[in-house]
Amino acid sequence: MKIVLQRVSRSSVKVNGSIVGSINRGIMLLLGVHKDDTPEKADFLAQKCADLRIFPDQDGKMNLSLKDIDGEALVISQFTLLGDCSKGRRPSFIDAAPPEKGNRLYTYFVNRLKTHLRKVETGVFGAMMEVELVNDGPVTFVLEK
Repeated sequence: MKIVLQRVSRSSVKVNGSIVGSINRGIMLLLGVHKDDTPEKADFLAQKCADLRIFPDQDGKMNLSLKDIDGEALVISQFTLLGDCSKGRRPSFIDAAPPEKGNRLYTYFVNRLKTHLRKVETGVFGAMMEVELVNDGPVTFVLEK
């Protein structure tokens, strides 16, 4: 699994012009599922996203987690994160999970994240989406397992 995690002051996602998910202070996650991924990897990354200390404390140091600040999460499926651009001019997606497996592990990850957080919103798996966010910092991390 590969995740691009961005600390946000707000984020939303639209499908066909309608908002299907939105959050305030928290994290926006782009999640790509690899063909060899497992539920155990999803468990690890869900816990990591909830516990990663990336929010400022009273001294402005990154000492607080999403759970500590009662933050929210927006999770967007994005198979293009698994694209290999090392050869040629067209990305190869042979490492991305097939849609059925990708959707199953994406849903599993979201449900695991919900056990740690008060509010978790999502996009629509496989849909064309418009994602808006205000990156707070900016603070962006890439997580892989």
